[in-house]
Amino acid sequence: MTIADDHVLARDLAEEAGRLLLDDAVLSEEGIDDKARLNADRVWIVDPLDGTREFGEEGRTDWAVHVALWERSAGGLTAGAVALPAQGTVLSTADLPEAAKAVATAPANPAGRPLRLVVSRSRAPKVVYEVADRVGGELVPCGSAGAKVATVITGQTDAYIHAGGFYEWDTAAPVAVATHAGFHVSRIDGSPATYNRDDPLLPDILVCRPAIAGRLLDAIREATHAI
Repeated sequence: MTIADDHVLARDLAEEAGRLLLDDAVLSEEGIDDKARLNADRVWIVDPLDGTREFGEEGRTDWAVHVALWERSAGGLTAGAVALPAQGTVLSTADLPEAAKAVATAPANPAGRPLRLVVSRSRAPKVVYEVADRVGGELVPCGSAGAKVATVITGQTDAYIHAGGFYEWDTAAPVAVATHAGFHVSRIDGSPATYNRDDPLLPDILVCRPAIAGRLLDAIREATHAI
C-alpha cells in the first residue's frame, strides 16, 4: 500500500464512520452513554481495545477489537467481528470459517480429556474454580474477553465462564460471532444474554459448545449455591 492509498483509506474510514454515526446509535467503552440508543433501531456496540493491559505488555497477543450491531427488528445482535490484530486473525459473522461451526457441533469431550475452561490471567472468579473442581476441568489463562471467546470458537478451549462483572461492549461482538457459529451463549444462570439495555453492566456469561452446556450449567448452579 502506498502513501496515497493510506490517505484514501483514512478518508474513506472517516467518512463511513461519520455516516454511521448519523444513521445509527453507538454504545462504546470510550464514549458517553447516550440513552437515545434505547429508542434507536440500530445500535453499534464497540470496544476499540479489549484488553488494555495485554496490549501494553510486550509480546502479548491476547487483546482484541470488538464491533457488534444490535437491531430492534431482530431483537438482538445481528452482526459482529472480533479482530485479534497481534494474531493476524479476524472472527466475523460475515465470513466465519466452517471449522468454527464444526467445533460448535462437536460432541461432549472424549473420555479421559478434561474440559478446558478459559479464564482471566489475573481475575478469575471463584465460581470458575468451583466449576472446574466439579467437572474435572483445567483452567487455561488468557487475556481479553474477545480473545477468550476466540479460543472457544477455534476449539483451543471448551468454555468461557465469567462472573466477575463487565459491560456489554466486552462481550457483544464475541457473543454475536459465537452465536452465529452455533455455540451456546447465556448468562451463568442459563437466562439469555441481552444487549442494548438501560444499564450496560453485564455481570456474567457462559460460552461453550451446546453438547456441554447442560453439564456446565448444572456445575455452575451447584457451585454458586456452595459459595
